Amino acid sequence: MSFWGQFGFQDSFNGLGFELVFFHDHAMFVLVLVSSFVGYMMICLLKSKLSSRFVMEAQSLEAAWTVIPGVLLLVLAVPSVRLLYLLDEVGSPVVSMKAIGHQWYWSYEFGDGVDLVGFDSYMVNSGDVMGGGYRLLEVDNRCVLPYGVDSRVLVSSADVIHAWALPSIGVKVDAVPGRINQLGVHLMSSGVMYGQCSEICGVNHSFMPIGLESVSPKVFYHWLVH
Repeated sequence: MSFWGQFGFQDSFNGLGFELVFFHDHAMFVLVLVSSFVGYMMICLLKSKLSSRFVMEAQSLEAAWTVIPGVLLLVLAVPSVRLLYLLDEVGSPVVSMKAIGHQWYWSYEFGDGVDLVGFDSYMVNSGDVMGGGYRLLEVDNRCVLPYGVDSRVLVSSADVIHAWALPSIGVKVDAVPGRINQLGVHLMSSGVMYGQCSEICGVNHSFMPIGLESVSPKVFYHWLVH
């Protein structure tokens, strides 16, 4: 959950969320290093009284300003590609949940069609939000997933394009009508996470929040059965 005046990302409940934050910090370090060096060189050139009009070639300098940017691109590309492949991996999920976007609410389903458990999740009116809840983010029925095990979320839509996005676990998947997208989630601790649809899906686009509650596998089993 973000707070007023917060710098940086939210604390992550997901292992891949930590990887995303680490890559962001890694990329920002390289960016600040390059920007500082280029700014320093520009200031030195503006203040220098020396002239290089008669220098016709500098092979070592040309080699340096070709090789160094290439190395920096590799430093950014290698962890980026690794993280992209990790984000596509689903693993061996123990739990599968289907999230279906509607105008303008979410519905969730657990099960294989025989013992199907499904419910709708609507935003709670501002006047009904009790102490501890968040305005425009609280829902009447939160979806529930266990922590400590691999879970799979299948995302689709019943009408227009939506997006199932939860910054606290570093996921954002488009819900496209007639198509099922999947993502792997491995929650690391208990807690409540909030998100919102991040596609412009209509007049009430900003009023279809996502509420996810992470519980122990035992609590999840009792919740699912009862």
